[in-house]
Amino acid sequence: MNNIVSYNTNSYHGFNVDQTLEGIAAAGFKYVELCAVRGWTEHIMPDMSDDELDRVQKKMDGLGLKAVALGGHCNLTDNERLKDFEKNIELAHRFGMKYIISSTGEAHFGEEEGNPDDVLIANIKTLVPTLEKYDMTMALEIHGEYGTGESLYRLTRGVDSPYVGINYDTANVVFYGGLSPLDDIKTCIDDVKFVHLKDKIGWGNEWNLPAVGQGELPLKEFMEYMDTKGYEGIYSIEVEYDQEFCMRDKDQPGDLDRANQAAVDAYTYMKSIGRV
Repeated sequence: MNNIVSYNTNSYHGFNVDQTLEGIAAAGFKYVELCAVRGWTEHIMPDMSDDELDRVQKKMDGLGLKAVALGGHCNLTDNERLKDFEKNIELAHRFGMKYIISSTGEAHFGEEEGNPDDVLIANIKTLVPTLEKYDMTMALEIHGEYGTGESLYRLTRGVDSPYVGINYDTANVVFYGGLSPLDDIKTCIDDVKFVHLKDKIGWGNEWNLPAVGQGELPLKEFMEYMDTKGYEGIYSIEVEYDQEFCMRDKDQPGDLDRANQAAVDAYTYMKSIGRV
């Protein structure tokens, strides 16, 4: 019941970092998962100037926000992208974060991974020394071909490092895996290090991902189960709306209001069940 609850800045995909941080703070949140996803949500990036990165930190300080995790998604099957991920680890360390999140492939462009477990395991193992250097946990997100916690459990068991675990996404397991989070979580609970708390309306790959508490997933029951298993990690709330809103440029009247309202709705729900 004392878990940190953060808000994932990917929920503000298409908005600049100032709009994002201001909306999250105004909703009541104290913690954020910042995004550094190249070509998608670039709220901070390793190639930004020191001045800009310092400005973002000062902005968070002024709003009473603390960054606890970095969404640093890279294609872990691509050796060149492994170099990018190492830079993201260093970026996360700069901001004092202890968690970095990645899917196994590119998170938002539908690219096929097409690699067996052993290739991913070998690639992830090359990142462990850097994770150890910065005392940082890497959490692999349920996404794409690895659309269940059970499938990621094979990878984390193969890597066999305390610095590598699972980021359990409560909606992605329905979207990609066609399973209930209450069932699938039992196959991988031992390696869950981080949770993306995300709601969903409809089954399968229907893209309807509203603020938590406004969908159909048993999120309260999920967290109660995690309590019984002694989960002390972070719940990072993510909202991905619908496909049309998520994928287009945010330049229409009311877009920012919609994103800000989702943050307010999420905070209100978490407060109503005693989680913030």
